[in-house]
Amino acid sequence: MQHIGSLLAETTQSSVDTGLLILRLALGPMLFAHGYQKLFMGGRIEGTAGWFESMGMRPGKLNAWMAALTETGTGVLMTLGLFTPFAAAGMVGVMVVAWFTHRGVFFVFKDGWEYNFVIGAVAVAVGTLGAGSWSLDDVFGIGADLAGWTGFVIAAGLGLVAGLGTLAIFYKPEATTES
Repeated sequence: MQHIGSLLAETTQSSVDTGLLILRLALGPMLFAHGYQKLFMGGRIEGTAGWFESMGMRPGKLNAWMAALTETGTGVLMTLGLFTPFAAAGMVGVMVVAWFTHRGVFFVFKDGWEYNFVIGAVAVAVGTLGAGSWSLDDVFGIGADLAGWTGFVIAAGLGLVAGLGTLAIFYKPEATTES
């Protein structure tokens, strides 16, 4: 009977590690791609800067660079499972700004915030649970130190502070005049 219990515990840990790897491999490359396209595709930094300016994020060029580099950097870190809660915090920070600038409606197909919320929530969950056994955090022996409440505070707390700080400093919408 004891053998079945240890087998179940192994299977459960293996399942958790597999689930975390799947989440990291979905989230990391996706955020990396978002940053990459800001850097090298479509309107690049200049186009992104204009879009950011239109949403009130000024100066647009600085914010475009910050978003692109944060997305590419955190995407790589999340994919590799390296400093995972810090990667999650960067993702949360970007998503807080994205949520705020799209806060008028819920559905993403109407330029809403649902997509940003899900990315942020998944990032916090992975940051809290840790990267799992198939990660560089585990290879370097820091996975256990960065998981749990420590991971949650880093991912959610630092991410929220970064996002709100970015908004406090850079969100400067044009004043509207009423007729």
